[in-house]
Amino acid sequence: MAEFGGKVILVTGGGTGLGAAIAIGAAKRGAKALLLNYSKSRKEAEATAKAVQAAGAEAQLVQGDVGEDADCRKIAAAATSYGKLDVLVNNAGTTKHVPKHADLDGLSKEDFLRIYAINTVAPFQMIRACRSLLEASGSGSVLMTSSIAGVTGGGSSVAYAASKGALNTMTLSLARALAPKIRVNAICPGFMDTRWFSDAYDKETAQRLRDNIKNTTPLQVVSTAEDVADAALFLISDAARRITGETLLVDAGQHLGSAPLKAR
Repeated sequence: MAEFGGKVILVTGGGTGLGAAIAIGAAKRGAKALLLNYSKSRKEAEATAKAVQAAGAEAQLVQGDVGEDADCRKIAAAATSYGKLDVLVNNAGTTKHVPKHADLDGLSKEDFLRIYAINTVAPFQMIRACRSLLEASGSGSVLMTSSIAGVTGGGSSVAYAASKGALNTMTLSLARALAPKIRVNAICPGFMDTRWFSDAYDKETAQRLRDNIKNTTPLQVVSTAEDVADAALFLISDAARRITGETLLVDAGQHLGSAPLKAR
């Protein structure tokens, strides 16, 4: 339970969903401090901070829009009092739901630019802002929250899938560029039963989609944020100290019915 002993960890989009699950999980495993970035959901971020503190770690809330470079630098500056940053989790994300990908009029140029700004450009900006602090840790680790959509081309919209595919490629580029001082990996979750999903659909549709996932996924489960967080925690822990440039699919085998593994 002490694999994160003394570590300082920054999670963007850390107030809710997967980000919150990663933060609380790291606190339970001995992390010293969690810096939780949020954009709008302060009340939920405060609840996550309380859970982090209850698990024994310090918690600091940092408001900011990671799509803005100035905000990324402000968020990174919150870690300067510790003199280092052991882990950066680039978890913040956004989408526009246009599940019928043939509806090309469902997405505008502005939709693409905003989705890319948060899902692809923001992780780059956060790494740039945090680089010196990550290097100061002696063994910095970055985790990208990507998506199975970036592998299969499925997902909530064409723009979302494209942004996550670009994020997967950037993971490889930065793993090369920042080695040996910083490791860079990504997780690609499949379906997760979080507010991200439930807010997008009415109750009946949401349940129908859950049932479909359970019936068509090889492991026949509906994954929670905590399920996926366990894989994320492995990649940012010292147990993964020899892993960089990896894109880990955490989807209960969902990709097996969507695309061959070689599509990675």
